[in-house]
Amino acid sequence: MKITHLDTFVLGTPWRDLTYVLVHTDDGLVGVGETRMLGHTQALLGYLREAAPRHIVGTDPFDLESLVWRMKHGDYGRAGEIAMSGIGCVEMACWDIIGKALGQPVWRLLGGKVRDRIKAYANGWYTVERSPEEFHAAAQEVVRRGYRALKFDPFGPGRWELEPAERRRSVSLVEAVRDAVGPDVELLVEMHGRFTPAEAVRIAGELTEFSPSWIEEPVPPENFAALSTVAEKVSVPVATGERVHDRTEFRELFERRAVDVIQPDIGHFGGILETRKVAATAESHYVLIAPHNVGGPVLTAANLHLAAATTNFKIQEHFNDFADRHVKQAAPGLPEVSDGYFPLPQAPGLGVELDVDFVREHPPEGAHFDLYADDWQFRGTGGSA
Repeated sequence: MKITHLDTFVLGTPWRDLTYVLVHTDDGLVGVGETRMLGHTQALLGYLREAAPRHIVGTDPFDLESLVWRMKHGDYGRAGEIAMSGIGCVEMACWDIIGKALGQPVWRLLGGKVRDRIKAYANGWYTVERSPEEFHAAAQEVVRRGYRALKFDPFGPGRWELEPAERRRSVSLVEAVRDAVGPDVELLVEMHGRFTPAEAVRIAGELTEFSPSWIEEPVPPENFAALSTVAEKVSVPVATGERVHDRTEFRELFERRAVDVIQPDIGHFGGILETRKVAATAESHYVLIAPHNVGGPVLTAANLHLAAATTNFKIQEHFNDFADRHVKQAAPGLPEVSDGYFPLPQAPGLGVELDVDFVREHPPEGAHFDLYADDWQFRGTGGSA
């Protein structure tokens, strides 16, 4: 079996464009991959046009290690977000082909299941005014939907540190959500890499009484020493990783003991196998993995297969029960969340099939995510990057 060509498609939503890749083979099997770029979609498509004849076409899709190595290292320049996202799309599409060829869901090919269902947390639910009353009501709706965990960014557009009144307002939103959901629902607090270490530590201290399961990206992602400073001074678990694109970069995080939960994004991290490898390294440091996911049904499906077979998996991010629900129609077949958990996919491959006509009916919108805009808040045009 050989790869003959790629097709690419971009589906638009008000706050993100989703890129889909179909990988075709000479025996008729087709696999699908997905990622979400922020502001670099055309660059990704350009990279794939260059990479296809150089590294992809003519490859046996079963030869994943060789394919990923060539795409990552065969152009000499260091692979960053764009290249690693292209690799991720193609790699997960190859897993889809392999599963279909063998008649097995991907999780069986990763070593089999270590759990019978996959805990999910809701994101995209707080498209409301930044007031305690509105956050309280929105959080109650998440629990009514069956979720037992939810993530949100309670902060405004501040950078480095918040004004005292804004800090109090942000903390009041967390308090309102905890009051709405009770003590047994997990709260995951997103900081989006806004703060200095001192400010992140101060805010975390004020949030401690509400028992968040983690604070996410408390400082900008480029400086692991700064993250280590936060981790040493807070009692709340620290999560990060969505803007780390190579597993070797996690080495420093583990060595510094700067992270409790890693959040690689399969769609930006070179695919399922690369993410599985960093998960294994994390396990040796007693660190959990909770993959970042703001994608649609294909990327979510890839995450479910990884979660099913990963012993140190914690929880899976999911947007599309609240934000852009129509996106689920782009690739039917994804299991629905029930009582806060996804059931394991059972169909061969990833278990979803791209509806090309639906994607074409929703062309790209060129959405721009600007965390630091003066009027920033998640109203369907913002959210968890």
